[in-house]
Amino acid sequence: MLAEQKQELLKLFQNAVEPMLVGSELKPVIALERPRDPSHGDAACNIAMQIAKPLRKNPRELAQAIVAAVEAQHSPLVASVEIAGPGFINIRLATAAKQAVVTTVLQKGAEFGKSQRGNGEKVVVEFVSANPTGPLHVGHGRQGALGDALSALLDAQGYAVSREFYYNDAGVQINNLALSVQARAKGFAPGDTGWPESAYNGDYIADIAQDFLAKKTVSAGDCAPVTASGDADDIESIRHFSVTYLRREQDADLLAFGVKFDNYYLESSLYKDNKVETTVAALNAAGKTYEQDGALWLRTTDYGDDKDRVMKKSDGTYTYFVPDVAYHVTKWERGYRKAINIQGSDHHGTIARVRGGLQALNVGIPQGYPDYILHKMVTVMKDGAEVKISKRAGSYVTVRDLIEWSAGGDEQRGRDAVRFFLISRKADTEFVFDVDVALARSDENPVYYVQYAHARICSVLAQYATDEAAFAPLANVDLSPLVAPREASLLAKLAEYPEALEKALEELGPHQVAFYLRDLAGELHSYYNAERVLVDDEATKLARLALMLATRQVLRNGLALLGVSAPNKM
Repeated sequence: MLAEQKQELLKLFQNAVEPMLVGSELKPVIALERPRDPSHGDAACNIAMQIAKPLRKNPRELAQAIVAAVEAQHSPLVASVEIAGPGFINIRLATAAKQAVVTTVLQKGAEFGKSQRGNGEKVVVEFVSANPTGPLHVGHGRQGALGDALSALLDAQGYAVSREFYYNDAGVQINNLALSVQARAKGFAPGDTGWPESAYNGDYIADIAQDFLAKKTVSAGDCAPVTASGDADDIESIRHFSVTYLRREQDADLLAFGVKFDNYYLESSLYKDNKVETTVAALNAAGKTYEQDGALWLRTTDYGDDKDRVMKKSDGTYTYFVPDVAYHVTKWERGYRKAINIQGSDHHGTIARVRGGLQALNVGIPQGYPDYILHKMVTVMKDGAEVKISKRAGSYVTVRDLIEWSAGGDEQRGRDAVRFFLISRKADTEFVFDVDVALARSDENPVYYVQYAHARICSVLAQYATDEAAFAPLANVDLSPLVAPREASLLAKLAEYPEALEKALEELGPHQVAFYLRDLAGELHSYYNAERVLVDDEATKLARLALMLATRQVLRNGLALLGVSAPNKM
């Protein structure tokens, strides 16, 4: 049912129950649930079971009194109210109330399902955040799909969202990148004597070296252009050029994937702006550190970690979680009281360390800040076999590989498939991406199944009119002919959309939107196979066309949240 209908029902029950509580201190929460078995009605309430014992009354008798009080209000929203079992109350909505969702959807259009629940609260969602040492891999792709969809979901519910990419452009891996490019620039190749043991072996390293020797200029994001010196012994120039080159490549990967960020934050800026040193000094001043074995330790066990952690090694370098703590302090200082990080499950160990460091600073940051969504690995299957190595990357499958393999010659199709597939499972479950399924034009391909529902509706509507303006009057047609069983099921599913978004937000799980879209597509396909839309009876035809328009709108709204297109033809 629609949110406003649910609120009206709750008010009916509140009016019915309040007189029964006079003289008591009870303040029960009245809740409505959707029955698992649709034959039991449209909503169920257990308020009689809640208050029977403290009021020392029989729950079924109490339920009878509540039902009588609800019926006495003569709401046009309610068709019937019945008692089940020891005191459960089942409610059936009036037919007109169920049909009203069509009018609501057509009036709200792209706004249907949105709310102001967030009330403009600032939220930063950090995702992808790859080291600029190579192309984006499929794990980054899963983060990109999850992060972008979650950001869109938060935005749709009234939050002020910022999508942020944290570049780890400092540390050991960047040194390895520079040494790899330098070795290539000096004529070495993987396997040669003199090739660095920890070097990156992908073909892209040779491409960077070639452009470096050619003294090319590259630029990425909001960085100033970088021109290579061309000197293979100039390791700093190689480092700077290589990082910028790969940032540009990652920007291209993200563009192909349809993901845009509002802000890029560089790890190197934390050192440049002395934020790491300031954070460490604050932890020292707070008495949360100690020296042992020539290293500086943080007392993370005070905040739930299983052991204290080294902050500064005996060689004077910081461990990787220290700049992470400094970085999250900047999030708090920038006004983000809610921060969400999407990372691989291999980052699980950093959660206690980062949160412990933030708590140790005692600057008002609450426990549990930031929120984490950890995703498990993606296995790629192609032609019935697992694919582990990409020629481009050298040791893993890239996002660009996945898009190209799933495209079938159509880049948009590839992007849609990859985004939908990577969102379609809960983040903490392992996922097998089967390229053969992504290319299939059948019901087993989930994105095809949903998009085909949209295309089917467009085909029916095109038979009625080719001008979208001709559909405007359908927002006010008589919907009373919509009484067939499949119509009732489709109407009910449309009304669930706002609630599906709320549930997805509560779980920080955009996969719930994908689940909903598959269910809605299933209802549409079942309806399409059971009923004709363009029938001879004018009233029935117009009502069914309005139902098709509303279904098309909800499919579009949901697909847009996931960053997936809604094609008119397939």
